[in-house]
Order: sequence, then C-alpha cells, then structure tokens
Amino acid sequence: MSELPKKLPLISHQLVLGRDRAAARSMLRAVGLEDEDFGRPLIGVANTWTDTTPCNSHLRELGQWVKEGIREAGGVPLEFNTIAVSDGITMGTSGMTTSLISREVVADSIELVSRGYFFDGLVTLSGCDKTIPGTVMGMARLNRPSLMLYGGSIQPGKYKDRDVTIQDVFEGIGACAAGRITEDELDELERVACPGPGSCGGQFTANTMATVFEAMGVSAMGSGSVPAVDTDKEKVARESGKLVVDLVERGLKIRDVMTRESFENGIAAAVATGGSTNSVLHLLALAHESQVELTIEDFDLISKRTPLIADLKPGGRFVATDLHHAGGVALVLKELLEGGLLHGDAITVTGRTLRQEVENAEEAEGQEVVKTLSAPIKDQGGLVILKGNLAPDGCVLKIAGHERMFHKGPARVFDGEEEAFQAVQTGSIKKGDVVVIRGEGPCGGPGMREMLGVTAAIAGAGLGESVGLLTDGRFSGATHGLMAGHVAPEAVRGGPIAGIRDGDEIIFDIKARTLSVDIPEDELTRRVSDWSLPPKEVASGVMTKYAALVSSAAQGATTS
Repeated sequence: MSELPKKLPLISHQLVLGRDRAAARSMLRAVGLEDEDFGRPLIGVANTWTDTTPCNSHLRELGQWVKEGIREAGGVPLEFNTIAVSDGITMGTSGMTTSLISREVVADSIELVSRGYFFDGLVTLSGCDKTIPGTVMGMARLNRPSLMLYGGSIQPGKYKDRDVTIQDVFEGIGACAAGRITEDELDELERVACPGPGSCGGQFTANTMATVFEAMGVSAMGSGSVPAVDTDKEKVARESGKLVVDLVERGLKIRDVMTRESFENGIAAAVATGGSTNSVLHLLALAHESQVELTIEDFDLISKRTPLIADLKPGGRFVATDLHHAGGVALVLKELLEGGLLHGDAITVTGRTLRQEVENAEEAEGQEVVKTLSAPIKDQGGLVILKGNLAPDGCVLKIAGHERMFHKGPARVFDGEEEAFQAVQTGSIKKGDVVVIRGEGPCGGPGMREMLGVTAAIAGAGLGESVGLLTDGRFSGATHGLMAGHVAPEAVRGGPIAGIRDGDEIIFDIKARTLSVDIPEDELTRRVSDWSLPPKEVASGVMTKYAALVSSAAQGATTS
C-alpha cells in the first residue's frame, strides 16, 4: 500500500505503519478501520460495563457516546471490556472476597490490552466501587494521555416520603431482625431503594472516589457528579472523548496530573465530604502505581486541617444527586480553595489548573448540602488514622457523623464475618461491647471483605451509638459508627489483633488517635504466637495468587 500519513509521533505507529504491519492492518480493516485511520491516534476505551450490577449496567451506551466524541475529534476509538464485581450484591457472602481482588484484575487487564495494542490515549469508564480505582491504577501504570469518566450516581429511592439508598436496606435487615420493622416493611424498602442505573447514592466508596478524581484532575471537572440517568451524561461523555484526543495532541500524560499535590487535593476532597474509608486504601495503592510518595499518616494530617463541609450520607442528610444539584464537586473544592486548603495550581486533564476549573462554580440558591468553612459541620475531616498496640501500622476510622470520641468496652471476638453477623442477628451483642472480626485482611480473607452486613446490622438493631467494632477487613462507604477497619498488620501476618480474647478491654481514643487493648505487651505477644486462623476453604487460582502477593492494607493492598 502507499505510504500512510504521519501527523503525530504516535505510539500506535509501531502497530500499524509500514510494510511489515500489513497483517495487523488487514485485521483492523475487518473491524472497520480505513486508510486514513492508520495515521490517527488510536484511543482505547476501557469499559467496565456489565449487566450484573446497576452501577455499571448503563455504561455500554456511555461508551458509544465517548467513541462518537473521539471520532469527532479525529481519533479512532477501540473499545474493550473488563470486569466488575458488585460489593453491594456480594456483601455478606464468600463472594465478597473477590471484590478488592477485582480492582487488581481491572488494572491488570487495562494495562495488558493497552500495551498490546499500543494505544496512544485511553478513556476508562467506571461505576462500581473497585472499577474506579482499578481503571485509574491501570492508567497510572501506562502513563499515557488518559482520563477516567465515572458513570454517575443512582437516583435515590422513595420510601415513606423520604429518600433512601441501599444503606437503608442493609440497616433494614438489622432492624427487622431486632423487631423494629416488619418483614413487609423490609420488603417494600427492598423494592424501592434502587430505582435504576447508577452507583450507590450516598457518599459511599463509588461517589467518594469520583469526587476524589475530579479534585485530582483525573476526570474533567463536573463530569463525575452528573447522575447516571441525567440527560447531561451524553454531553460529558462526548466531551470526554474529545478531550482525550486533545490530551494526545498536547502530550499530557496522566502522571503529569497525578502529582503529590493532586493526591493531597484528592484526600482533602474525601475528608471534607465525609467520604469512605476505602479512599485510604485506594489512594495508597494509586500512589504506589504513580510512583508518588504517600503514607497512611498523610490522611490524618490532611483530615486534621480540613473541615467537614458536605452534609452527605451515610453520616449526613443528602445523597450524591443532591450535591450535583447544589453545585457539584466544584462547589466543595471552591470553598476549600478559598480557605487555602487545596493546591490551586495543580494541573488537570483539561490543561487548566484546579483554580481555573472551580473559580466559576455556581451555587444553587438555598442549597443546604455544602456548608462554608466559617460554619462547617465539623472542624476536622471525616477520616482519622489510629495507631496503638492493636494497630502498630495504623487503621482507619470515619467520624463524619456523631461518633463517640472515646469508647472502652469488652471484646467479643470472631474469626470471620459470618460468626459476627450471626451474633448480632441473634441479639448476642450488647451495649458497650467491642466486636472484633479478624482473619479478614488482604491475605487472610483473602480479599479483605467489607463488613457492611455486620455494621449495618449493628446500626439497624439500635446499637450503633453504643457498640464499637474493629477488623483487619474493611468497610463499605455506607458504614457509619465507631468502626475501625484496615487494622494492620493483619492477624495472619502476626498483627496484635490476633491476640485479643473475649472480655479484653478495648479502648478507642479518637483524640489521642489510639486503638489499644489493656493487657501487658508480653502477654499480647505470646497470644499472637499461639493463634492460628481456623481452616477455611479458599478457591485456588486467583485467590491463592492474590494472597501470596498482596501487601499490607497500610500500603494499599497492592500486588504490583
């Protein structure tokens, strides 16, 4: 064939240009490429579409709009799919062990396909919790011009004239077991809580990470907070497609955006909005992939100086769609920036600085979702890092609601989530107790299950204000109360949590930032050496591979 056009020094030229690449071009012609396409940027569209969860069920259509935007801008879109595992659906079962592992598979698959096809740029489409950090981790490894587009939040359900989310269903299970609501009421709640496509509606993990990535400049400002079924979603999808072609032409790579300053902006956004404890795990993992120095202690430092200003569920009153209508993530960031709490000069994928992106944020008249720094919900952010003789490497606790700042109570120890859930359901957990769930860490799980089934059952039983919980597993973004997760080191790797016994006095001291047990150090050490995880059936293959490779939760539970 004749010599093909060379408009840009593109990575994809290695795949498609020259006589020796005739076979590759021949196969690409079979999927619709034509002569002029071989000199244009090849843009990967990594879609996490699946019809197994409402969080991602609408992403097929979103992908089509992104591809149209890419074509309009002169690029050639090549779409491929990766996986998604729903936290909410698998919650409380052994299937939940696959959730965090799926984050690594998402990142791995995006990296492999993009390297194999020499994509010049990349748009990743995310929805359910682990697909959001997973897609961005894949982008970070590649370090090519790229951006992430979040599929958006679900609309709230309506139950007895109030907005509800999936959080209300989980807590309804506990309330029903405690006799506080009827089976018929739980059934009605189940049927209305999730009215259509989109990710879970509070400032749970999905919306937290979408907020974080707008603040970091990884997603275009305003794109993530647009709800899943909003008519504006088509516009932001097309614009994202056009933007990635512009990124290729400008040569702006994703690690140019994901700097130490942008990570600090993301953390500030998470803590100012009462975001999920999972944001700690995911940002530590992403920093590792981005070769940015970040430690678990950084979260506490930033949270101490950043007030909580967004009144969002699970600790507050409003849902993600309310934030969008109030003015979006930009409104939160503008308030933080004006208070000197963000790095305004950090670059974003648009090529504009964060300050430029939020300076024209519009506040809806009469909105009550976003408060001012002069009258915040709390003087400090919603995430704290505790250490002490039970968590030498740290653990994470969310205080976005009305959590106690001190609690001391007897341990109720369970080697696994199921035993703890059963104890709550049968009324065995009493006021003042501290529920201890171990053997559920990244390695011990394996997979570090979320404990929303247990924590929601505790809240639903009316014990949320009087019971504490700690675990080497993790929590859903919908969890609230005095719940410490990510306790590190985990039990199977010699963590002190392995030495706790029933009746030991556990002490949460939030002001002192400590989590401790009131027994002598030598006794605790002896107990840890005597403990072993009760036998559990673990599927071979990816589960055992993950357990062998995974790092501590205090380092983000990464496998790379």
